Amino acid sequence: DCPICCLPLSLDLSKSSLYSCCSKMICNGCVLANHISVQDKEEENRRNSCPFCRQPVSSTEKEAEKNTMKRIEVNDPVALRQWGYRRYFEGDHRSAFEYWTRAAKLGDAGAHYGLSH
Repeated sequence: DCPICCLPLSLDLSKSSLYSCCSKMICNGCVLANHISVQDKEEENRRNSCPFCRQPVSSTEKEAEKNTMKRIEVNDPVALRQWGYRRYFEGDHRSAFEYWTRAAKLGDAGAHYGLSH
């Protein structure tokens, strides 16, 4: 479920966004509503923020990686799963297996799916 509106998230991952700051999956409706509310504010330094934790959205891939690594350090199962998928698609299957195993031990169902590859 989306942590903002509490509606069930679609199985189609293109209809939601994962934020690296808090590892929350948020539906595109809430992402759009947040974007519109930021645009409506009359601030000179308008910058999108996460609708859940209000941290500024990463503007570079390096910044997003840094946020994800922070989440991994505190054993966030979603961050561990996502990093496992990243490693898998980069061809590092051994690391992917390790990240998915850690996430699965923390109860992440998506990590169990990754382990089934």
